[in-house]
Amino acid sequence: MELELNGQRAYAYTGGKPFDAALPCVVFIHGAQNDHSVWGLQSRWFAHHGFAVLAVDLPGHGRSAGAPLPSIEALADWIELLLEKVGAGDTAASGKVTLVGHSMGSLTALECAARHPTRIARIALVGTAVPMPVSEALLGAARDKEPKAIAMINAWSHSPHGTVGGNTVPGMWLLGASKRLMERQQPGVLHNDLAACNAYTHGMDAAAALTCPVLIVSGSRDMMTHPKAAAKLAAAIRQVTSVSLDGAGHALMAEQPDALLDALRGFIA
Repeated sequence: MELELNGQRAYAYTGGKPFDAALPCVVFIHGAQNDHSVWGLQSRWFAHHGFAVLAVDLPGHGRSAGAPLPSIEALADWIELLLEKVGAGDTAASGKVTLVGHSMGSLTALECAARHPTRIARIALVGTAVPMPVSEALLGAARDKEPKAIAMINAWSHSPHGTVGGNTVPGMWLLGASKRLMERQQPGVLHNDLAACNAYTHGMDAAAALTCPVLIVSGSRDMMTHPKAAAKLAAAIRQVTSVSLDGAGHALMAEQPDALLDALRGFIA
């Protein structure tokens, strides 16, 4: 689905079904240097089981035009603007909206729920940490040597099991698919995204302000957002459920897509 936000083209994948604002809505928010395609299995399941789905391409990513937004706060307000534009969560019949975010997208979901609580029913934070610091080495590589930064992220995002295969879709290569996805984003997007994560300093305040239920899904072998950081975040939230996917790295949607879908189904559906 294409629409216009702030004078720019925005794209959201609807899971193979026409978007219907009268249905309960689930919004999937990708991480740094990614796009809507990382949510393929999860977005299609909800779209085919009674939900209106929006798996977004954030500004400057994938099929969405414009420059990438420079802060988590700006991304959160963009999500709210999108929901207002399509009428999601506007009526009592449809109910409020569920946000599902991965990595940078998890910070966006957290901030959006804290800023716009009247529209958000619940949020699921996948591969998350608050704060989400980024090393100077990685920031510098993203700015000056983007292929090196992509290689670093790709290596750190996958567990040992993920590096040797085992994808539930025969013939799929996890590292190769992830690398190609990051390579097809526009130059400068990666540094922008990592800098936005690094600069987001009041996530714990946002977590403490939440009034909605929260699901946190972590990979036990995540080297990008360590499970200990996710546990610290969970301790700051009033209504929280934590799920650990044993053996998974940061790329949970690719490494353990069915287990992640099961966690989301239990929380949302």
